[in-house]
Amino acid sequence: MNRLLMTQKLALVLAIQSSLLSYSAIAAEDDETAKSNDSYMEQMQIIGRDQSLNKTTGSATLIDELALEQFKFDDINRVLYSVPGVNIREEDGYGLRPNIGFRGATPERSKKINIMEDGVLIGPAPYSAASAYYFPMTSKMTSIEVFKGPAAIKYGPNTVAGSLNMVTRAVPQSSEGLVDVSVGSDGLAKAHAYYGDTIDNFGFLIEGVHMQADGFKELDGGGDTGFEKNDLMAKLRYDLDGETVNQVFELKLAYANETSDETYLGLSDDDFSANPNRRYVASQLDNMDWTHTQFQFNHYVTNDHFELTTRVYRNDFERAWYKVNGFKGGLVNRSLQEILADPDKDETNQRFYQILTGQQDSVAEYEKMTLGNNDRTYFTQGIQSDLNWNMDLLGYNNHFEVGARFHQDQIERDHTTDDYFMQNAQLVSDGVATKASTTDRESTDAISIYLQDTISINALDITAGVRGEFIDAEYQNRAPGAEQDYLKKETSIWLPSLSLFYALSDEAGLLFGVHEGFLPTSPKQDPSIETESSVNYELGGRYNDGNFNLELIGFFNDISNLKEGCQFSSCGSDDDTEFNGGEVDVIGLELTSGYDFTLTDNLDFPVSVSYTYTESEFKTSFESGFDMWGDIEAGDELPYLPENQISVNLGLVSNQWDVNMIVRYIGEMLEASGDGVVLSGSKTEALTVVDMSASYNFNEYGLVYVKADNVFDTQEIVSRRPYGARPSKPQQFQIGYQYRF
Repeated sequence: MNRLLMTQKLALVLAIQSSLLSYSAIAAEDDETAKSNDSYMEQMQIIGRDQSLNKTTGSATLIDELALEQFKFDDINRVLYSVPGVNIREEDGYGLRPNIGFRGATPERSKKINIMEDGVLIGPAPYSAASAYYFPMTSKMTSIEVFKGPAAIKYGPNTVAGSLNMVTRAVPQSSEGLVDVSVGSDGLAKAHAYYGDTIDNFGFLIEGVHMQADGFKELDGGGDTGFEKNDLMAKLRYDLDGETVNQVFELKLAYANETSDETYLGLSDDDFSANPNRRYVASQLDNMDWTHTQFQFNHYVTNDHFELTTRVYRNDFERAWYKVNGFKGGLVNRSLQEILADPDKDETNQRFYQILTGQQDSVAEYEKMTLGNNDRTYFTQGIQSDLNWNMDLLGYNNHFEVGARFHQDQIERDHTTDDYFMQNAQLVSDGVATKASTTDRESTDAISIYLQDTISINALDITAGVRGEFIDAEYQNRAPGAEQDYLKKETSIWLPSLSLFYALSDEAGLLFGVHEGFLPTSPKQDPSIETESSVNYELGGRYNDGNFNLELIGFFNDISNLKEGCQFSSCGSDDDTEFNGGEVDVIGLELTSGYDFTLTDNLDFPVSVSYTYTESEFKTSFESGFDMWGDIEAGDELPYLPENQISVNLGLVSNQWDVNMIVRYIGEMLEASGDGVVLSGSKTEALTVVDMSASYNFNEYGLVYVKADNVFDTQEIVSRRPYGARPSKPQQFQIGYQYRF
């Protein structure tokens, strides 16, 4: 990286941030009334806690702490299933490494959405390696936000689909604590506790979560298939009250780790029918082990005219996933996907299948099992400032939002492989030294700038914005003798947006939005691979009278170039090759509605529904080497995108107890779009799942809760990637106790 150029760009961001601070100081001179420090929490969010969503220009969903407490979900997938426009591909049943997409964007490792925690990018390397192999623990979040549409311009680098922001617990204003313990099926156990207080102007919070499970899969020959996770967080906060402005200084430190006996190896369809929770003996050594550390320092200053938030952040993530990759090959080559798609195809598939399942021993060299250790080290760091202020201009009220960010991230891969014989249903090392397979580094320096102005003209709000992304990326093969395998490239782009909201009354309004979508390529991709680009439209209406709410939004994503990448989770390969798919249209409808029926003075019956309809279509025909596309004919649909999804929430709520139920339906999904690949023509089955929860509050003696995920124990194939059929989560019961003090 050109150090002079990098220094100049950093100086530019610092100059912008200095200008924002200077403006805030000037704006403060004439102000006499300070805002409450509670507004600081809103700056950790996209959607403020104390503002109505009725006039939000764009599709926004806020899942607050009360909603999260209803079902006490620890799996982000189960939280997001009730949000319209979200498409998910399940993988492990516990949400350890979720696959989330919005409005038709591929859900693969959530790489096409911006994943944030407290307003900061939280992915291991959002620019250099967007696949989110790390995901924060849902248990510690107090609100979760999904934002789609034109406001995606404020959050980058990915503006095609939208943003997911998760908000951790705020430092309490007075002494407050919680102990939450629970146990459940398959060895599930959770312990969650926090305590915080504010004394004069100084506040603190300490929070910890531990979760573990033996796993619901049954490994041939015995053994755990579960996980163990820990997450510790500490916050220190200092409030500085001034005559003209209030300021907040906050430091957040966090540490998390996970050890999980997870695998990419699935089942043949016949074995799935016999026992969907079976796991072959070939995966007996598979294990993921990661550690994550987080540093974030926030400075917030506000008065009645402006809010300025500056965040300095650093995240480090180290992971090693030791797992079966396939057979060694050589004389005979067959991928695990090919074998499990049709174990009886020929004698070769039959032989490999018997070795996978431990029925036969390895004999030939090509029958050895290859296990790979995908050892990776990531970091992400940066500084960002966001300024909001109101002013009258040309006789109209203007709400300005301006932000700048300097961001750096990096991934270093040190992948190795080992070969094993299958002997007596056990993997036995062949004694050969571990071999290096992939040794490289990808890094990115990125400058981001956005400006957005909302002009209020009577009942009409007009929001115009623009985002700039200026990306310097480098790739270096670090293998001995590969010094010339090096690539450096730059990307610069401006992304405009426009949205309108017209208030028909105090309860109803219409909205329209259009914005440009963008998705950068990874540093190692050849410049011939184009960035993903689109023009996205939405049109809808919203009604909310305080008791009944309804939102109906239609969207159309006009994608001029679709970009996808091949990695282990999708293709069973670690080459991270990306492919261009040309023009694609995604069109859909999102509906949310809710009504709270009052049955008696202390008994309510809340009902809500979320529905998503989505269609997709490749506009051109082409031949592709991408395993999820194959040979495409114009009119083919995108993979892992159900046409219909619906979620219905029902509840009975009294002063001391509540009972809640979610009925969720997800339509069938294609495993591959076109012809000529292993999973061409394969589909996942439609799935209907019912979750329930209930709690009773004993007041000063605490609260007892019970919950049941998948009450009727319905299991279907949710994916056949990368190697064979994977099941949805089976029935799981849990009982817990909460004590607040």
